[in-house]
Amino acid sequence: MCYNNSLSLTMKHTILYYIATTLAALLLAACTTRTSEPISVSPHPYEVVPTEEGVGSIDLSIDIPAGYMSKRSRMFITPMVVADDSTVIAELKPVILDGGIFSRKMDRRIFLEGYIDPYALTAKHVDTHLPQHIAYKEHFNLPEGFQGGYIEGVVSNDGCGSCSVSDSFPMATLAAVPKKVVEVVVPVDTTPIIIETKPEPLGLAWMEPAFVVHEKVMQGQGTAHLQFIINKYDIVPSLGNNRAELEQMVAKLEPILSDTLAEITSITIYGMASADGPLSLNTPLSANRAKSAKQWLAQRLNLPTSLVQKIKTGSRPEGWQPVLDAMTAAGNPDSVKVKEILRRYAGQNDDVAERYIRRLSCWPTIRENYLQKDRKVDYTYAWRIRSFSTDAELVQMYQTRPDAFNEAELLRVAQLAADEESQMLVYRYTLSRFPTSEVAANNLAILLERRGEYEEARRIYEAAKVLRSINK
Repeated sequence: MCYNNSLSLTMKHTILYYIATTLAALLLAACTTRTSEPISVSPHPYEVVPTEEGVGSIDLSIDIPAGYMSKRSRMFITPMVVADDSTVIAELKPVILDGGIFSRKMDRRIFLEGYIDPYALTAKHVDTHLPQHIAYKEHFNLPEGFQGGYIEGVVSNDGCGSCSVSDSFPMATLAAVPKKVVEVVVPVDTTPIIIETKPEPLGLAWMEPAFVVHEKVMQGQGTAHLQFIINKYDIVPSLGNNRAELEQMVAKLEPILSDTLAEITSITIYGMASADGPLSLNTPLSANRAKSAKQWLAQRLNLPTSLVQKIKTGSRPEGWQPVLDAMTAAGNPDSVKVKEILRRYAGQNDDVAERYIRRLSCWPTIRENYLQKDRKVDYTYAWRIRSFSTDAELVQMYQTRPDAFNEAELLRVAQLAADEESQMLVYRYTLSRFPTSEVAANNLAILLERRGEYEEARRIYEAAKVLRSINK
């Protein structure tokens, strides 16, 4: 189904044929699992009264009964503006719904084939077993002298090997465009002057920043809660929840290692020194535990020597703050005593605070209930994604790996787009990745204004501006 406001002659005849002859019911078995209930709209009946400038607006809910569409299909609902003489005036923005099985198949296709779904930003995933209430709001232009008509919702389906019209339903009636109120100013020559009111434009200027190649460095972090044998640093995967905690590290690093466009630049692993016990013993012990985590990770991922050399290890004191936090969260009244000790001896090492905490009458309770049974291993990692420098490379890579682009690269792809429709798709994708992009919001708003979509243009531009002010 095409999305622009101008239909090909063949498509117009096809749609009018189905509407006029009411043969949509014969196509039910093609891609939908129909219930006895049809699609409807609310409020109903719904009448559109155009403005004097010929602008019509609809703001309603499209109500789809449970089981109407197949979970294997992608369903398009396209509102068609039709005059009383059956002339198609305009095709409005469609509603695109994906059934569960269709969504999963599309995800696999994207992952396995690198397919770019042109409707990824507009399609909505739905549970076909439940009724759907889709809010729909749109503006459209009617020709001068329009005498009335109706809006028909045309249903078509994809996902079963073809895209075909399968149903239609009434959405609204259309009143005639009223005659403009003309303010006549009679000058000396008695020539009438017609004053028309037009939507207030945003007054934006097109932006085309110079393309500069920037290094794309990404960062990540995590914590593994591991259990060790007392005073030992060897990692035993079968101990406690160690295996699951270690595999979480693998899950974060493995996709980067398998990405042909990515290169890990650094990994740092810190063992966290326990609060209880001598600091002189805990510090080297926790450092050795970090080295054990490094060795396990290198073996598990079969890392090359060059990457293993980039993994740094160290030790950091954990302190008594986690113990105080646990006591406070549990509502233990003795947390006040621990808090006072930590305040009084702030700036000194953990051994000083421990000496006084052990003297508290509540120490057996603290040792039994609030000292952590596991030991934290913190890790950070950084990686670089290959930059794209030439126009040919940018266009080619955007078809398969738009996720690897930074904002500057995406904006350059938009500049290279063949037409305004393609530009809008790139700008929308850019805003989905970089919601504060001033250039993408500015230029997309200008393109929307050219199509007469003033409300959406203002919404997109203002939303990006608000996000930029929040992030300052």
